[in-house]
Amino acid sequence: MGLNQPETRSKLAAYVARVADSPVEITETRKLSGGAIQENWALDVVVERGSWAGAHQLVLRQDSATQVAASRGRSDEFYLLKAAHAAGVRVPTPCFLCEDPDVLGRPFFLMHRLAGTAAGHRLTKADDNPDLIRELAENLARIHTILPTQPGLAFLGTASPEPALQAVRDYRAYLDAMGAQRPAIEYGLAWLQENAPTSDAITLCHRDYRTGNLMVDDNHLSGILDWEFAGWGDPLEDIGWFMAKCWRFGANHKEAGGLGARDHFYAAYEHQAGQTIDRTQIQYWEVMAHVRWATIACQQAARHRSGAEVSLELALTGYVVPELEYEILQMTGAG
Repeated sequence: MGLNQPETRSKLAAYVARVADSPVEITETRKLSGGAIQENWALDVVVERGSWAGAHQLVLRQDSATQVAASRGRSDEFYLLKAAHAAGVRVPTPCFLCEDPDVLGRPFFLMHRLAGTAAGHRLTKADDNPDLIRELAENLARIHTILPTQPGLAFLGTASPEPALQAVRDYRAYLDAMGAQRPAIEYGLAWLQENAPTSDAITLCHRDYRTGNLMVDDNHLSGILDWEFAGWGDPLEDIGWFMAKCWRFGANHKEAGGLGARDHFYAAYEHQAGQTIDRTQIQYWEVMAHVRWATIACQQAARHRSGAEVSLELALTGYVVPELEYEILQMTGAG
């Protein structure tokens, strides 16, 4: 899809005019960087009248030509954003969901555009920022207040009482479906199965809460992006993912996402959540993070090799797998 093509842009303008019940002018469209699984476009719109009257800076988020198995569709992600927004989580405000294939060919939704940057290689070069770490911890704790009883999230299905073991089963199935022969990842999965903890709580988990998906403006969190992997799980999974070495962008001495101190994050999360983090389980979920990212990286490379979506970014993602495998072996004592 190219929103800069006149016919496509005209269809989109007609759709926005219909849902806004007003004449609409699209003044600018440009494809955004990032978004290896989804396609994101910046969209500047002027609405002439009604409740949406005025100029709006939006993002259009749409499926790419091929998908990763665990990635949710745009309808699911739209309603997840709405639930998070209602819970006080700092997210882009969702606007409209379109599932009509006659508009752009694939489902998409519109949300307000946030100021700032999410580029991990930039954010991790800054000095420690305790205020940002506190905001990140507080917002993650707010996500974890959303429970399986939440109305409007039935599409997430029934929560597994054993989220760690369910994750092991899922990642094994993904590797098998690709025919991938990755002994180090399989070893990691065996270790995770043998050491799986019981879960005291099941909540909504973002499942990609990391530097790179967190928009930062003027040293403060402006919003949490990319909800396509969210689902019910153990809240420690999100904490382990955020702490995992693979998401520090080289700033390994700053264990909280390459942005600051692990203990500062823990303290702010516990204060917001009103409960103590079981620190003995965090390493387990950090191993899980590396196994999961290695599996997803294999899937990304497979999308390129299939020929359905030829992409240098997808191809290069496959080259991070050996580094992740080395980390898995080191963390489990097999290195």
